[in-house]
Amino acid sequence: MKKLSTPIKSNGAILKTLKRKSVWLPAIILIITAIVLIIVFHRPHVETAPLPTVEVEEVEVDDINIYGEFVGRIRAQQFVEIRARVEGYLESMLFSEGTYIKKGQTLFIIDPRVYRANAEKAKAKLNKARAVAQKAERDLERIRPLYEQNAASQLDFDNAKAAYETATADVIVAEAELTQAELTLGYTAVESPISGYISERVADIGTLVGPGGKSLLATVVKSDTVRVDFSMTSLDYLRSKSRNVNFGQNDSSRTWDPYVTVTLADGSAYPHRGLVDFADPQVDPKTGTFSVRAEMPNPDRALLPGQFTKVKLLMDIREDAIAVPTKAIEIEKGGAYIYVVRPDSIVERRFVETGPELENTIVIERGLAPGEDIVTEGYHKLKHGMKVAPVISKPVSNSIN
Repeated sequence: MKKLSTPIKSNGAILKTLKRKSVWLPAIILIITAIVLIIVFHRPHVETAPLPTVEVEEVEVDDINIYGEFVGRIRAQQFVEIRARVEGYLESMLFSEGTYIKKGQTLFIIDPRVYRANAEKAKAKLNKARAVAQKAERDLERIRPLYEQNAASQLDFDNAKAAYETATADVIVAEAELTQAELTLGYTAVESPISGYISERVADIGTLVGPGGKSLLATVVKSDTVRVDFSMTSLDYLRSKSRNVNFGQNDSSRTWDPYVTVTLADGSAYPHRGLVDFADPQVDPKTGTFSVRAEMPNPDRALLPGQFTKVKLLMDIREDAIAVPTKAIEIEKGGAYIYVVRPDSIVERRFVETGPELENTIVIERGLAPGEDIVTEGYHKLKHGMKVAPVISKPVSNSIN
């Protein structure tokens, strides 16, 4: 009996121990859970870095106007010096300095008395020559029938004929001398050969003018239309030839003509345009440039002959070209590149071939396609393959009219 009681006690102890463990086990689990929750809620919160925000602009095609800027000089369409063609004392002036005069208007009077006397003398000489010629003609007509009837000698007939021919020649000489005298007399009234604005007089009243004195009296400027002269380099010429643009020549195959605009003295733009009508066919070896000329209307005389101005020339129009803001281009040793945002918002570093630059935009010859999005702001913080948060920016117009 004693041997059997020992195992029974052992089993009871075991049961008691299991009962005690079953009571404490939930409490332990609860404590561990609470500790885990406390650790989770009190650990430092790690925030995810936001995507970099960039401004993007959609690539579009447009007709791009390519301009060149040069220094030009305004020149009158016509600039005529009024000079005395005969010698004499300046008698009067028949205009107001700086005013508009018409073609054929009398400007100055040179003392005409000597030249009027010469004209009268030539007229009298002509009348005398005509009288002698008429007598010689009558003498010839009288002797002709006598000579035909052998009533007059050959010598008499020849003398009469020679006298008539000499008198006729004298008439022609006298007529020419009268014409010359009248022309010289006419030069004493100095007229304007063109319409335009006249300068101040160079010679005062009473001054001896003409071949032996002052010849220049004033100048007349026709400036309702002016010419703009400027110079282009041989490189500009080659670039224009590569685009089949010949300055100064009419080209019916083009839908546009090279025109110029100029800047006034106050920096404002002149409202009228001028067309290029001449380009020098050779380059000046001293400067490496060739002269170009444009004609421009000047109805209000806002442009004064002789003044310098800034000339803006339309050199070419690129049809269906791509131009992007200059600020979107990065330049390095390897070339120029731009960041392109793909549809999945991943940026791609794209090398491009650039063309002419105009104001704040630059033409892209190769490397971009219409419809792609390019980064215009915020590209300094980007790397190839990064994901970004693109924001659409308003595109800048590429065409300059």
